[in-house]
Amino acid sequence: MISKIYISHCEQDEPLAQELARALWVVELESFSSLYRKARILSLGERIRFGIRQSDCFIPILTQKGAGSPEVNQEIGLAVGIEQLVIPLVEAGVELPVLIHHLQPIVFSPETYEDALGKLIQNLRELTRLDWLKIKCPYCAEEMTQYISPQEEVERALLAGKHLETRCNYCQKNIHLDPRTFRPLL
Repeated sequence: MISKIYISHCEQDEPLAQELARALWVVELESFSSLYRKARILSLGERIRFGIRQSDCFIPILTQKGAGSPEVNQEIGLAVGIEQLVIPLVEAGVELPVLIHHLQPIVFSPETYEDALGKLIQNLRELTRLDWLKIKCPYCAEEMTQYISPQEEVERALLAGKHLETRCNYCQKNIHLDPRTFRPLL
């Protein structure tokens, strides 16, 4: 079962990593990254080793800068060395590093990053059980937990170009959710 994910990225790709971490949080998956400002008492190397070892899955974000980052490539080496499940998010036109060149990446462009996150979540749903969503109501700002929509319903919404619907447990207003990332839409 996948519950913790290590996000590997270079410093320039921090906004992409934060967006990925938010998407994972919504489906109740915990994320780690050596660049997060947690556990500063540990050295960077210790944070990397701890995060990768404690994770069930390793997701490198490989943009032009990320693919050339020595730190990202070292993290990939460690994840492959301990036989971690690796699911690469790769910017269009970027070659996969040699240790993971045989893998099927999820390809994105700056305009299609949310689509790639949706594909990632869909793949994670096929590999593990995701039952719950954490939703922060855009109207009253309360945080609630609800059952995740069945994948068939998500796929129908995507094909129809529509959103998913739910209702806030607190203010009782209808909330529209992006079917790719389950993020509330205004």
